Amino acid sequence: MAKLVSKTYGDALFELALEENKIDSLKEEVEVVLAALSENQDLIKLMNHPKVSKEEKVALIEDIFKGRVSMELTGLMHMLAEKGHYPEIDEVLNYFLDCVKEHKNIGIAYVSTAVELSDAQKKAVEKRLLETTKYVEFEMHYSVDTDLIGGMVIRIGDRVVDSSIMSMIFFIMLPLYIMIC
Repeated sequence: MAKLVSKTYGDALFELALEENKIDSLKEEVEVVLAALSENQDLIKLMNHPKVSKEEKVALIEDIFKGRVSMELTGLMHMLAEKGHYPEIDEVLNYFLDCVKEHKNIGIAYVSTAVELSDAQKKAVEKRLLETTKYVEFEMHYSVDTDLIGGMVIRIGDRVVDSSIMSMIFFIMLPLYIMIC
């Protein structure tokens, strides 16, 4: 259900940002709110506590955010609190940021390799991704996964390119296993 909540409210905020030509300003505000929430765990605990009424949560949002962020974002937070969806605020705001990135043709790539890549290798991977996708820019996330043995796995959205040695071994061994069984 959290995915449905994040999509519903994230899409609504994105559509509003498009209509009012406020994509960049709302993006900045959302990033600030996410940073503020991640730095203040006590606020998150308070806002997610079942004994704090919805009215108290709305009043708390007003006290903290009114005048500091736009009416649109404050209104979204009100609505999440009133509907009992405030625990999903991180997912909603991150979904909105993903929509903005997609709108601006900024891809998010997760690259896993068996060993750490050099800066030159990272630039080469990013360059190749820019050449072979619709994106004009990438937000790159690199990680090391020693189980891969060699090669790399690249994930962009729901697309995965697996050129790891681990997957090659699997595909080589699978037909042998099938023949034996």
